[in-house]
Amino acid sequence: MSEFAFKLPDLGEGTVEAELIEWHVKPGDLVKEDDSLVDVMTDKANVEIPSPVEGRVLSVAGEVGDILAVGSVLIVFETDARLSPTQEEVKKLETVEKVTEEITDRTIVEIENKPAAQSSARQKSTGAILTSPAVRNKARQIGVDLANITGTGPKGRILKQDLDNYLNRALEQSGKSASTNASRVEKNGTEVIKIVGVRRVIAERMSESKRTIPHFTFVDEVDVTELESLRIHLNKKHPQANLTYLPFVMLALVDVLQRYPQCNARYSSEDKSIVRHQAVNIGIATQTDSGLKVPVVHHCEAKSLYEAAAEMQRMSTAAKDGSARPAELSGSTITITSLGKLGGIVSTPVLNMPEVSIIGLNRAMERPVVLNGQIQVRRIMNISSSFDHRFVDGADAAAMIWALKEMLEHPATIFGAAG
Repeated sequence: MSEFAFKLPDLGEGTVEAELIEWHVKPGDLVKEDDSLVDVMTDKANVEIPSPVEGRVLSVAGEVGDILAVGSVLIVFETDARLSPTQEEVKKLETVEKVTEEITDRTIVEIENKPAAQSSARQKSTGAILTSPAVRNKARQIGVDLANITGTGPKGRILKQDLDNYLNRALEQSGKSASTNASRVEKNGTEVIKIVGVRRVIAERMSESKRTIPHFTFVDEVDVTELESLRIHLNKKHPQANLTYLPFVMLALVDVLQRYPQCNARYSSEDKSIVRHQAVNIGIATQTDSGLKVPVVHHCEAKSLYEAAAEMQRMSTAAKDGSARPAELSGSTITITSLGKLGGIVSTPVLNMPEVSIIGLNRAMERPVVLNGQIQVRRIMNISSSFDHRFVDGADAAAMIWALKEMLEHPATIFGAAG
């Protein structure tokens, strides 16, 4: 028997270790060259590692969540192993296929039958389906036709999440009739979810931020009635732009941070110094299927309203579909976080280390307010922002938010009009 120990390769950009995210093989499996072995995550990106040889898996190193050093043994193969299964393996495979067939009959067969003709036509018109070997293998094992799935990745690439979402929809549809008349019963089960990958990184960074930084949160309300009117007007003239409040806030920040440069800064723990930036690189906190990511719109000081809006949309999409490059997820000097309609009245944003400021936008809604001695209905939005109190004094934080508030309440000043 000839054994081959495959080591965790150098993944580039100075990476010295990687976290195991998902194994696609186990001991005893037969794999071919370029079959997907494992997904790992570095501090730069998620990486799918293919097999360099064909053979049988003898052992794998570590479990999901473990961190391995580059150069350590990742997996051991028997390289002269037969690639055709034994009679016993065939029997096991037939049993698995039979069980799988019974399951899929109850869940997704109806959905697959409906678009069968459409999928055939689509395959002819679009050619090969873009996806990873791992997704392709999983779909083949459970009998799902990938032509029925709309990919959300670059160039229509089918991601693992796309396949999972498709199966979840199939299960929901098949279970509707059964759940409608189901009796209510006690449930005592639990589900243990290991904290790995992006979720682990988020947990560690949030914990470190709250543990090491004395947060100072300042909340004030902003009358965005005029801003809303301008936004609607511009969207009617340029509907393809689909402007939200965010690009207006981004441009307003460019002006405000020139007056309060201590808020456009990063703390360097290595030499215990504050680095103030002339460039305004704004991070946009973005919720994705794998957790919170912060794509960055670089050099907002050099962008127009529509350029800022387009770049923000491009970066948010890239963060969600996983195509964002490491450089596009780093280098921010200040962050904006917004939950839109879910934004609530008040929030306490956690600083995106090593930045010293974060701007939180809450939900905008109509409220009765007293204006010029009369009660009027105005559109009000709260801003809840946090600062590193070691380096940004409370008075400076309040003054900075008041300056931002004034510009948003008089949006002409955002574009240089005298105010």
